[in-house]
Amino acid sequence: MFPAVLTASDSEQQQRRTAGSLASLGAVEGDRIVLAVPGSAAYVSVVLGALRLGVVPVPLDPRLTAHERDVIIEDVSPVLVVDELAGLDSLVDGPEAELGALPRCRPMHFTSGTTGRPKGVWSGLLSPEHAAALVAEERDLWGFAPEDVDLVVSPIYHSAPLRFAMGTLLAGGSIAVLPAFAPETFLSAVEDVRPTTMFCVPAHLQRLFAHVDEHGMTPDMSSFRLVAHAGAPCPEPVRRRAHDLFGVDVVWEFYGSTEGQFTACPAHEWVQHPGTLGHARPGRSISVDDDGQIWCTVPPWARFTYWNDPDKTAGAWRDTAGGPAFTVGDLGRVEDGLVYLDARRDDLIISGGVNVYPAEVEAALESVDGIVDVAVFGRDDERWGQRVCAAYVGEVDEAALRSAAAERLAPPKRPKSYERLAVLPRTATGKVRRTELAGSDHPPA
Repeated sequence: MFPAVLTASDSEQQQRRTAGSLASLGAVEGDRIVLAVPGSAAYVSVVLGALRLGVVPVPLDPRLTAHERDVIIEDVSPVLVVDELAGLDSLVDGPEAELGALPRCRPMHFTSGTTGRPKGVWSGLLSPEHAAALVAEERDLWGFAPEDVDLVVSPIYHSAPLRFAMGTLLAGGSIAVLPAFAPETFLSAVEDVRPTTMFCVPAHLQRLFAHVDEHGMTPDMSSFRLVAHAGAPCPEPVRRRAHDLFGVDVVWEFYGSTEGQFTACPAHEWVQHPGTLGHARPGRSISVDDDGQIWCTVPPWARFTYWNDPDKTAGAWRDTAGGPAFTVGDLGRVEDGLVYLDARRDDLIISGGVNVYPAEVEAALESVDGIVDVAVFGRDDERWGQRVCAAYVGEVDEAALRSAAAERLAPPKRPKSYERLAVLPRTATGKVRRTELAGSDHPPA
């Protein structure tokens, strides 16, 4: 059978062995471990074993370059860096140790932003009451149960697929992890494993539908009770096709970020109110300020700080009548309790469900000899939603830019095209007009 199914009982043993391995290395509550390896079912066990010991996993994309990874490692000062599968396997093969009943915190995922400097989203160590509430919130919303088999099709180091897999195991269910998404392997896994739940991004659905159309297939998706998509805007034809294939009662969309979750929307609600992202998740309220920026209040166990960055933390939070609320800069509106997203952050590119921040890419390119000015922006892409593009000013060979990107940036962040211009379009205050770059032709240099 491919992929292999990991049951909750087998994962429990792996989690206890992970705890024993970490304890033998001297790891204590509050320490960090970096995981920079491809996804697997054992990966989820390692994360849960660490969390239940109070040790903080820091999941990283294994494709990060040394230039990207070293900055994060220096920031978190981990007691252990796992960058080979053998290291992961050794963790789940250690001596068994006692564990807490529940995760003591959330994994610390890193996200970039307008400054280009990656920042860790840190929940802090939770009290037993808050730890129980965090697990119960996910279980109550998504209905995780012992009968569930969660098929992981997205990279496990991202917050959403990891959260779904952990919630399933904690509820007594099982998981199966695809090493990478391909329509053929996905369809084979559905046939062999008969999964009940899945998180995906719209690009996965687009590739699946193109494949079944090309081969004239009518796949049996009746095993699924929950298919949740997020991470990027979903084109209406893709959405409606998903409703038809999986069932309107099966498909959900949610709106969230690495920092926290905002809404959850069952398909039937979207059908009644096209364009909505649904109501605020239980325990949350959503408001919009005078600039159209979305703010979300969350319960205590869902709050966060940015690791080692009090200034950015302060900028993300404000006090409201409903309690502390955070924003990630997205723009939208609330009508009759339903949330609508008008625009993502104008500095954010979402390519295949991966967040790419222009500032981070620009910082990697601006030191190339000959560069005078550089701007990174997104253009619409039929397959990936958006593709990363760069415009630059200066006497520099494109090959040098591509070489620098390959050395310093993971593949999803590398520009797919470069345009040399005489000058970058800017506002009177000096801000690059990214939307103008994305939608217009400019005279070459």
